[in-house]
Amino acid sequence: MEITNFWVYFAARPLFWIVVTLIAFLLATALNRKVGGSALLHPVLVAMVLIMGLLQLSGTDYDTYFEGAQFIHFLLGPATVALAVPLFDHRERIRRLLVPLVVACISGSLTAVVSTVFIGQLLGASDALLLSLAPKSVTSPIAIGIADQIGGYPSLAAGLALMTGVIGCLLAPLVFKVLKTRSETAIGFSLGLSAHGFGTAYAMQRSTLTGAFAGLAMGLTGVLSSLLIPLVVRLMGLG
Repeated sequence: MEITNFWVYFAARPLFWIVVTLIAFLLATALNRKVGGSALLHPVLVAMVLIMGLLQLSGTDYDTYFEGAQFIHFLLGPATVALAVPLFDHRERIRRLLVPLVVACISGSLTAVVSTVFIGQLLGASDALLLSLAPKSVTSPIAIGIADQIGGYPSLAAGLALMTGVIGCLLAPLVFKVLKTRSETAIGFSLGLSAHGFGTAYAMQRSTLTGAFAGLAMGLTGVLSSLLIPLVVRLMGLG
């Protein structure tokens, strides 16, 4: 009985869920290092599963959890803005490659949404599922906003975006090897475009140059996708 009262008391404290989130991420990071940095056990993915399991076991609703952990959510904004630092360091190289980068980003964004919706339609997916799948190749906060705008399920869109990031990081080394891609700018930009936040974190582990172009691709893809996806889904008979 005393243990139950102890849990009820601390589970209601905002600081508790911040601590739980940090501990889950530290455990997930340690596990990821143990397995050699595999994207299949990415710290974000593992921490998410651990927290979901704890919420399920304890019967805690998401609103209660978010009330405590929202400070970490707030830091997502400054963390994203911090990606501008490596972009500034490599601004001259980015300026020289701006036109091909924009063309690559537009073609990549269109390919991602058109191929996804087309394959989903062939497999008989519902319109709501297709509208949730459409923004899978952009970072989760933007995917949530796009899905909500076009009539999809924001929570499903966020989960699909995370899965896309994991799969992108798993397949990227093989793709680069097959295509014999050695350019750090090409590797970084393709990781940010196809695997958004996960790809950018992976690129940062390679070099600041790779990370800079991954961050640039992630930002450009998010902006362009928010403009292109609503138009594409309407042209394909959705929304």
